[in-house]
Amino acid sequence: MAKVIHVHLLHNIDGTRRKDWYFSSISAVYTVLTAEQIGATKNYLLHAGLSGNGTLCTKCAIIKQSTLISCSRGADD
Repeated sequence: MAKVIHVHLLHNIDGTRRKDWYFSSISAVYTVLTAEQIGATKNYLLHAGLSGNGTLCTKCAIIKQSTLISCSRGADD
C-alpha cells in the first residue's frame, strides 16, 4: 500500500487559503512548502517517526503519515 503525507497548516501562506496538502513522500513536501512554512526541516521529518501512521505537531503545522487505501483495477464500485 502507498503512503500519504498530510500537512495541515495552522496559518495561511502567501495568498492561498489552502491549509491541507497531501504528498506521496516527505521529500515531495519540500518541493511545494518550505521548512519555515511547516516548522520542521526535511531531515527532522525523515527521522521523526512518522512511519506507522505517526503524527508530528509543530508551531506551524500538523504533519501525519498514513496509508492510502485503494481498490484494485476493475473492482466493482
